[in-house]
Amino acid sequence: MKLYDLLFEAKIKPDTFETFADTREAGAEKITASTKEKGGLALLTWHHYKVKLPYYKRAAAGKMNLDDAKKEFDATYKKISTSMSQIEFQREMGRLEVLGELIIRDQKGK
Repeated sequence: MKLYDLLFEAKIKPDTFETFADTREAGAEKITASTKEKGGLALLTWHHYKVKLPYYKRAAAGKMNLDDAKKEFDATYKKISTSMSQIEFQREMGRLEVLGELIIRDQKGK
């Protein structure tokens, strides 16, 4: 089941693409704060979520170019590899995830 479908079933259906992004940004901000405070290996999670924040912020402000997002998603997907460091891997997976979430949400809203 997709995230949007789960939200819909839970009656937490975001009204707009921007509301969806704003809600996801708030969650990512909480996770980045708590993992930074915890430190140690939790910093890998911090890197994963920190990279998402500017994407959510831009989308929540209605400034997301989804054609560019699709291109960036494809480019990010192609560069992910097991030869990356753990930090690089977490950052790129976070980027891939946020772009995918926003692209899918936009398609669902049409």
